[in-house]
Amino acid sequence: MSLSRSPSPIPGGGWASPGLNINSGRTSPAHITGGPTAWESAKMRNHNVNGYPSFSTQNSGFFVRHMRKISSNLPRLGADSPYAQKDKLGRGSWEPRNMSMLGRLRSVFRRMGRKLKLRLLIATIVFICLLIFYNSPLLYYWRKSSMGGNGEKFVIILGANPGGGVMEWKGAREWAIERDSVRNKKKYTRRWGYELEIVDMSTKKRYAHEWRESWEKVDFMRTTMRKYPNAEWFWWMDLNTYIMELSFPLQEHLLHNLEDKIYRDINEWNPLNISHPFTDPYLDETALSPVGDGKADSVNLLITQDCAGFNLGSFLLRRSAWTDRLLDIWWDPVLYEQKHMEWDHKEQDALERMYESHPWVRQHTGFLPQRMINAFPPAACSDGTKKNNTRFHYNEHDHDFVVNMAGCEWGRDCWGEMYHYREFGYWLNRNPWERFKEDLVAEIWYKITGQRVKL
Repeated sequence: MSLSRSPSPIPGGGWASPGLNINSGRTSPAHITGGPTAWESAKMRNHNVNGYPSFSTQNSGFFVRHMRKISSNLPRLGADSPYAQKDKLGRGSWEPRNMSMLGRLRSVFRRMGRKLKLRLLIATIVFICLLIFYNSPLLYYWRKSSMGGNGEKFVIILGANPGGGVMEWKGAREWAIERDSVRNKKKYTRRWGYELEIVDMSTKKRYAHEWRESWEKVDFMRTTMRKYPNAEWFWWMDLNTYIMELSFPLQEHLLHNLEDKIYRDINEWNPLNISHPFTDPYLDETALSPVGDGKADSVNLLITQDCAGFNLGSFLLRRSAWTDRLLDIWWDPVLYEQKHMEWDHKEQDALERMYESHPWVRQHTGFLPQRMINAFPPAACSDGTKKNNTRFHYNEHDHDFVVNMAGCEWGRDCWGEMYHYREFGYWLNRNPWERFKEDLVAEIWYKITGQRVKL
């Protein structure tokens, strides 16, 4: 005969009742004598009847676990301290509160852990290395190298006149303009690893019969190319130019995505009204195209146009066979001997004539927006309204790269314009420490005393 119920798992009989709680009376149909069962004692332990955990570990409290760490950070008694004051009984005392700053630093350093000391040492070494790197010639040679930016590929040619005047003696203002312009170019080239070539634009004996100062640009460009055989780009700058944004490298500002920054169709801005492109049937497709071959690699001359035409106060040439050919023809006596009485702008008018007459010159010439490398002050190319023309004039909100005080010697104050842009350029290129002094400390001093100070 089969049993209707399965045998009870509890010794002595009885079954567990899942539907009953712990306070429902008997926990089994069988009556067990002799004390609580093992099942009941286990259940009572699980429900913490006694109010204590079923088992406990040693050193489980917060203070027990952290006693050693807390005690090691407490101030030590003077028995082992060099600053301790021992009384007659030889007992130590707490360190005095009127300790010097050096003593406090030593005390703090002595309490530091070994890992913290090692981290501070590494951080100090890294900081000193960075400080030396950015305040020494190492940064210049790094950016000049191929790994740091290829700065040796760029040469800035500054036309100066350190020996004296050409048509008249140089006064204090002329010396100040030259000093500020040269200092500005040196600061920029040191920052980005470029070469700076300062050439003497005073008249030479071969020009004794007339004044031909500006024609020397072509000659100095060829001489500089021979002097720096590893350079690729040569940037000519007149003395009356000033670099406003020293943080703009030429690689990023001009040459990166060059095809998006230049225009090769002169009809976009054509103050000289040059007919473009050529229409002669014997020319090839590249010569007949308004944009040449359309490739940025074929552009070897970068110039700008102002309100009167080409402007060579700031222009760039790339080393190439085409450039050698252009400079040879540009410097040919046939050009300036035949037209030197008609061309007021000398080599600038000669370049305009070559661009107008020779298809091979147009194919490798690119025009930059004037404000990218050759912005004018409001007095230049002015229409009489004294308003800024967005095509020609410097705009501080757009962070124009270079200002060229072109024509300031004809009725304008060259030194006044140079001083204005020099001070504004300093304000634009301040480092964080200079900004802190002038924008916060100086302003607080002005609020307190009512006096302006230059820190």
